[in-house]
Amino acid sequence: MYEDKTLRCKECGNEFVFTACEQEFYAAKGFTNEPQRCKACRSARKAAGLHTAVCANCGKEAKVPFEPRDGRPVYCSECFERMRTGE
Repeated sequence: MYEDKTLRCKECGNEFVFTACEQEFYAAKGFTNEPQRCKACRSARKAAGLHTAVCANCGKEAKVPFEPRDGRPVYCSECFERMRTGE
């Protein structure tokens, strides 16, 4: 039903393959638009939106999708998961 398509990244201009499996996944999720960026540009764009913070529980560096505020604790993903599940 689906066939691999070659698309051009609107960010870097390089060609990338939109695989049949990816197309099937997009259709299952109800997405109607094809991806406009290659995997590298999507990853770079996502990483650019992350902020660095120090985990209030273990002290490790954590990457979070929001800007940390003074007085509000921020947790790394491991500590956050432990707190969420009550472990």
